[in-house]
Amino acid sequence: MGRTRVSVVLGSFNRRHFIEAAIDSVRDNGISVPYEIIVVDGGSSDASLKFLTGQKDVITIVQHNRGNWHGKPIHRQSWGYFMNLGFKCAHGDFVCMISDDSLLVPGSIMAGIETYNAAVEKGRGVGGVAFYWRNWPEQKNYWVGLTFGNRMFVNHGLYSKEALEAVGYADEDNYNFYHADGDLCLRMWEKGYVCVDSPDSFVEHYAHANEKVRATNAAAQRQDWAVYSARWGSLCLPERDWIELEHGDPTRTADKYWRMGPLRRWMAWLHRRVRKKVPRTA
Repeated sequence: MGRTRVSVVLGSFNRRHFIEAAIDSVRDNGISVPYEIIVVDGGSSDASLKFLTGQKDVITIVQHNRGNWHGKPIHRQSWGYFMNLGFKCAHGDFVCMISDDSLLVPGSIMAGIETYNAAVEKGRGVGGVAFYWRNWPEQKNYWVGLTFGNRMFVNHGLYSKEALEAVGYADEDNYNFYHADGDLCLRMWEKGYVCVDSPDSFVEHYAHANEKVRATNAAAQRQDWAVYSARWGSLCLPERDWIELEHGDPTRTADKYWRMGPLRRWMAWLHRRVRKKVPRTA
């Protein structure tokens, strides 16, 4: 099979139906180089672990990150600590990071590698390749993010393993959940590794997956922003936060996974909910 070129790393907690669909979207992505899938699970209690440990092409790391053990609360580790478990054990030259509540549109990974190679051929040191993503079904266009200094960062996409190692991976100590990805990319910029966008790489993100888990993560946002802005604020905020791109997905990836498998019932509920909230003309 040859040496692993791409390591796809996902963090997950209690999103059994979504992690299955996310993994299937990796398998169906048309990756033509040797790759591996690594899932770091936070100690799920919804049958995720039973599913994951039955997948022979998935490396599963379990890091119980909530609840109690021996009568004491488990100390909750940061996003950086959690994801670094996957980043550090990755064998690939590229580490592809996506969320467990998202889908890769076919061809995205190889397009990202082509974007990386094209930039390197022009003499650029590349640390990250940002994939365009949207919250589905409520958003039409896809986007990539800009942060302090008008510099691009990776929400979903590829990292160079070399660049990750050069900056010491994600900051595990100063961010709880948010902005560690932006901080990681800015530290790459400091080391001479730029982040670029891949206009042929797309991700569908289910914004309403497990809102209870999302709410507990969001509680840390204000504190994390204070740390982030104190560290990088001298670079100044960008004139705009996002670069938008219109794209008509010919594979209709999100619809495909709505019609198939365990997401169907959940997505039917979501469609009903969104129709109540969003006018038809929106």
